[in-house]
Amino acid sequence: MGLLDNQTQRQYYDGKKISFTGDGTTQTFTIANSVDTFPTTYDFTNVKIYFDGVAQLAQTHDGTSQPLVNNWTFSYDSNGPKIDGWRVYFKVAPTNGTTIDIYVDNDFGNYQFISLASIINNFMATYIGEGKILTDTKRNDVSFHAHRALAELSFDTFKSTKSQEITLPPSLTMILPQDYVNYAKLSWVDSSGVKRVLYPASKTSNPSNPLQDANGDFDFAPWSITDSTRGDDSDELIPGEQSDAWSNYKSTTPSENNNDDYIDDTYWPAGGERYGLDPQHAQINGSFFIDELKGRIHFSSNISGKTVILDYISDSLGTDEEMRVHKFAEEAMYKWITYAILSTRINTPEYIIQRFKKERFAAVRNAKLRLSNFKLEELTQILRGKSKWIKH
Repeated sequence: MGLLDNQTQRQYYDGKKISFTGDGTTQTFTIANSVDTFPTTYDFTNVKIYFDGVAQLAQTHDGTSQPLVNNWTFSYDSNGPKIDGWRVYFKVAPTNGTTIDIYVDNDFGNYQFISLASIINNFMATYIGEGKILTDTKRNDVSFHAHRALAELSFDTFKSTKSQEITLPPSLTMILPQDYVNYAKLSWVDSSGVKRVLYPASKTSNPSNPLQDANGDFDFAPWSITDSTRGDDSDELIPGEQSDAWSNYKSTTPSENNNDDYIDDTYWPAGGERYGLDPQHAQINGSFFIDELKGRIHFSSNISGKTVILDYISDSLGTDEEMRVHKFAEEAMYKWITYAILSTRINTPEYIIQRFKKERFAAVRNAKLRLSNFKLEELTQILRGKSKWIKH
C-alpha cells in the first residue's frame, strides 16, 4: 500500500472534517478523545467552523475598546465531565437543526518527515534478529540511542532552529525559552519587517553581588532555627537585587547611538584617518549578553520597546511533535543507532565497529549536503554579483 493511500487530496487540503447537528442546548462538542490526535499547539487558528455552510468567526469585536469576544474555542480538555478530549466549546449553543461542519487542519508538509517512533520500529524490524548484524538488542537500547542521535543531529545537521518574538519590556531582559539549548541569532525588527542583527557584548556580565556593610564586609543571614540540618556556622551571604555591572550597562547610552557627523574642528582634519576600527563594534543595531545561570538575555537600552526575535537551537526532544526526522536524514539515523549499539558492546570485532563508524560518517555527510538545500539557479544569481568591478 502506498504511503498516501490512507488520505485523499481533498482530506489533506480541507483537513479533518467532523459534522454535528445542533439541538439548541449543547455547547460542547468532542472532536477526538486522544491527546495525540492533534499537536498540543493547536488552537482556534487551526479550525474552521461552518453553520449550514456559513463560516463562523472564532472571535469578534464590538467596535469599542473592549477586548475580542470568543464565539467558540478549540482545545484539549483534560478535566472533562466524562472523558478527556479535544473539544469545541460554543459561547451560544447552535440552534436546533443547524448543521455544524468542523474542519481541523492537517499537519501540512508532514510527508517530508518520519516520526522517531517509526524510526525505532523500522530499526527493530530490519536491523535486529537472527542472521542480522544485531541479534539480541533490547528496544530500550534502540530507543535511547535513537533519542541521542536525534539530539546530536539537531545541533549541526537538521534544520532545528526555532524562534520566539517578544516586545522588549523596560526591564531590558528576555527569559530564555523552555527548550533553549543555544542561540543562533538575535535581532530586532524595523518598520519594514527587516531583521537588524544584534551582536553579543563580550565585555560585561551580570555577576552575583552579595550585600556589604559600610566597611566592605559581607552581610550574612542566619538560617532559621527550625532547620536542623545545618550547623551553627552555616550562615550564607545575602544576595543583592541587581549587580552594578548590569545596572550600568542598561542605563548607559550605547556608543552606537552616537550620531556625531564629525563635521567640526576636532574631527574634520582626521577625515579618512580613523584607523583601528573594530568591526564587531561598527554597527548601530544594539548589543546583548546572556546570563546562562539565571536564564535571561540582557539587552542594551536602545532596544527597549522594539520587537526582538530570538532564533535558537533545541534538541528536538521537547515535545512529541518535534521528535521527527527529515527523510533526507533517515539513513543517517539508522547508521548512527547501529554504530552506537555496536561500539558499546563487548567482544564486538573492531573491524565491524570501524565499518559502521565510516558508514555513519558518510550517511551524516550526505544528510548535511541534502539538507543544505543548494539550488543551482539561486547560487548562480548570487555569484553574478561577484563579477562586479569594485573601485578603490
